[in-house]
Amino acid sequence: MTTTALDGIPAAPPAEPVGWHLAAHVVFPDVHEPDILPLYVEYGARAPRIDDAYDRWERGWGEYKGIEATEHRDTENRIGDVTSRRSIRVRAGERLSLATYFNAFPVSYWRRWTDVQQVRLVAQVRGSATVMVYRSNAKGAPVRVATLATGAGESPAETVTPIELDLDLRPFVDGGWYWFDVVGGPADAELVEADWFVRGVPQRPARLSIGVTTVNKVDYVERLVSRIAGEPELRNHLDTVFIVDQGTEQVTSSPTWAQTAKTLGSQLTVITQANLGGSGGFSRGMWETLRAGTSTFHMVLDDDVDLEPEGILRAVRFGSFTSTAAIVGAHMFDLHNPTTLHSFGEVVDPIRWVFGPVRGVHEEWDLAARGLRQTPWLHRRTDVTYNGWWMCLIPTEVLEAVGLSLPVFIKWDDAEHCLRAGAAGYPTITLPGAAVWHISWNDKDDAWEWQAYFHQRNLLISALLHSREPRGGQVVAQSFQWLLKHGYSMRYYANAIRLRALQDLFLGPQALHPTLASTLPELRALAADYPDAQPRPRQADFPAPTGLLGGPLPSIPPRSRLVPWSLRTGIRHLSRTRAGAAEAPEIAVPSRYAVWWFLSQFDSALVSKMDGSGTAFFRRDPAVFRSQLAEGMRLHARLFREWDELAAQYRQALPDLVSPQAWARTFGIEPPDSHETDSPQVR
Repeated sequence: MTTTALDGIPAAPPAEPVGWHLAAHVVFPDVHEPDILPLYVEYGARAPRIDDAYDRWERGWGEYKGIEATEHRDTENRIGDVTSRRSIRVRAGERLSLATYFNAFPVSYWRRWTDVQQVRLVAQVRGSATVMVYRSNAKGAPVRVATLATGAGESPAETVTPIELDLDLRPFVDGGWYWFDVVGGPADAELVEADWFVRGVPQRPARLSIGVTTVNKVDYVERLVSRIAGEPELRNHLDTVFIVDQGTEQVTSSPTWAQTAKTLGSQLTVITQANLGGSGGFSRGMWETLRAGTSTFHMVLDDDVDLEPEGILRAVRFGSFTSTAAIVGAHMFDLHNPTTLHSFGEVVDPIRWVFGPVRGVHEEWDLAARGLRQTPWLHRRTDVTYNGWWMCLIPTEVLEAVGLSLPVFIKWDDAEHCLRAGAAGYPTITLPGAAVWHISWNDKDDAWEWQAYFHQRNLLISALLHSREPRGGQVVAQSFQWLLKHGYSMRYYANAIRLRALQDLFLGPQALHPTLASTLPELRALAADYPDAQPRPRQADFPAPTGLLGGPLPSIPPRSRLVPWSLRTGIRHLSRTRAGAAEAPEIAVPSRYAVWWFLSQFDSALVSKMDGSGTAFFRRDPAVFRSQLAEGMRLHARLFREWDELAAQYRQALPDLVSPQAWARTFGIEPPDSHETDSPQVR
């Protein structure tokens, strides 16, 4: 057996031109992770079914009402049944189902995006049991395709029965999965191991490097490196993990870092650079991968994620088989609610130019309460236009063809890169069974803290580059609506930096690289001028609220009355504030109620942060509102007039902005005036 430079770790065998190739292992979580067990295995007979309400919603005939959750079977006391990463005990007379996110096989994605010809289930079962294999269609309807008995022999409890079953790919054009259940016999049995194989021809080698961008998250990075280092099979496909450290607290300063780094050895490279945001950190990893020239894929991976290493392997195996080089993205589970699927498939709306879930996909879906067999929309193949960079596999062929990230620090860099790749003929695929756990956006205030600048500017840049609608469709009007909403909410800091984003947009594409490292400190300094951007740890640090002024709590205006309501509210925000409102807040508002239509009816309020870390004192200021409204009207009118000219500027500059050569100059790897470089090239 050949080995890599890592002693004792077998190298991946050379790929055969045609034959059976591993697509996915059936895996189980560590025994110390009972909370996530429902993502790997279910117990009991949860009957698959079709939801008619879902069908009507899909055809636009009504609102999706969801399925009533059936009895939630406690799995906490079942974590002890997990006997290894690959094996699990099946209790006598009980049913164990692998119709789960991490262990069912998403065959429709292989059917759509690859040329594989068959699927094969290979498993081993110790003891007497019944194995039932199922498939589903795009509506979630189940079909049992095989029933197999194990444990025949003189000592059935100790007999290990091999299972090998070839399965068809044809009936999966629109969706569907394969899975299997195991029902225990008169005594306990064990699923020793199981794998899903595909028959076909790999189109490219399954070699990857990983780029991790980090800012002051040493513990996360050490955990991530240790998790990768502990997976020999993953390391067989791995060239280098690039840790791009952009923080003031560097990972190498940790007293345990040397030991952590030793576990990956020569497969780890740490790079220190200025804070250039996610786009700068991820572009550095892409740049290094292209320069090394040994990997077929580069994976961008957030530092603050919990990892399922099998998901990385599934992504790179799938990517090696796609008919066309394709970006293969991962789903995102909520780190704080680990069985909750936060992001399953996302698109950019071509008219409104906002990103969000594909129609029929539901965010915050708890798979512990309603698993795969009870969630019809999960059975439909979901096609996307982009994937977030919490975990995303990009072929180096794509990087060579379309370039690296836009130099935009954070926000929209992932969506824009996928849109750019899609326009060049390289699709993005979000692959079930490949996922990470990440803090969901529900716990972040990035729509009105310093990140709001990048949301505003980068959304507009991406629309200028890729929108096919006249003057960007609804983009300009929508931007002005947000200016009003923030003004009505007394979020003057958010408006100040959004106006700054509009002003900077007119500086043109040539300003993006030079300002990459300097913009964030300026935005943070600007917060000192706005009380709404100065939270304190305790609500008691502010005067006590005076209480409601009488009458019912404000409610959202109906759509038919929104325009006159907005005009009246705007006039009120131009008028004087109530006496005493600036000295003591009128109300304390929890983050979940801190929406524009509610806050707009008060002259002052204590508003808590979404992550629960503090509270800020919002005060209505007619002078600031008037000034920001006037400047916003001027800038949006200019943007509307000059849209086509500005779009032409950014589109013409795009190839240079995203080129490895331009990024090398920003990294300081080559002098700004140098014409000779060994930088990787973009075709």
